[in-house]
Amino acid sequence: MKKKFTLEIASPCSENFDKMIPNSKGSFCDLCAKNVIDLSKKSNAEIGRFVAENKGKSICARIKSTQLDQEFAYNETSKINNFKYAAIAASVLLASNVVGQEKEPIKTEITSPELNNHIVGKIAVSQTIEEEVSIIVKGKILDSKTHRPLNNKEYPNLMLTINDSPTPFKVNAKTGEFAIPLKVLRNSDNLYLSVVSGDYYLSKTIPFDIKSVKGNVLQQDIIIETEELTKIMIMGGLGVNYVGEKGRREI
Repeated sequence: MKKKFTLEIASPCSENFDKMIPNSKGSFCDLCAKNVIDLSKKSNAEIGRFVAENKGKSICARIKSTQLDQEFAYNETSKINNFKYAAIAASVLLASNVVGQEKEPIKTEITSPELNNHIVGKIAVSQTIEEEVSIIVKGKILDSKTHRPLNNKEYPNLMLTINDSPTPFKVNAKTGEFAIPLKVLRNSDNLYLSVVSGDYYLSKTIPFDIKSVKGNVLQQDIIIETEELTKIMIMGGLGVNYVGEKGRREI
């Protein structure tokens, strides 16, 4: 059965997520001594699976404000049905064993025609080698309306990641300039960008052509519509409202 639900902010937290200590389960918050799970970059299916796997637990999470308006779902399997199917499978297995003991195995003889024209030799495997090249992406992050760098007061500590590079690179606050070294496949046709500023986040894809790289340098400005930047919030006590059911539940 499919369970539908929405998310709710029970008590917004003002702590800085970027200053928390990352770990395998999320980022550890010293204030409440709990892990904060970052759901802001997860898909709807991943969030549905997360809620299903953490029912009954008290969870602090970080999500985008737009996710509060979305409806999520996951498939809930009935334990009674599971038991019924397991019982049926067990009875079928038992019956098969009894029948197998009562009947003697029938011997069969299988003949196959002889194959002629055998070819002997080494097998050659053709592989497509994807060549990786090192480049530097240089440019500016600019506001689409003003064609100037983003307002540093409104969007402080601007960080840029390209193609999931392990470390985000800081963008010059005054000029909007950046220079990021990275490795790309020669036949790639896209670059994947993540822009983060405080509680704001944006991911987008831009076209890439290796022919545009000159002397290992790709000149590429990134034009951003500020409306695309999504506000991210930290949630304390993530609440789940199941559609069609009364009352709010903790995960």
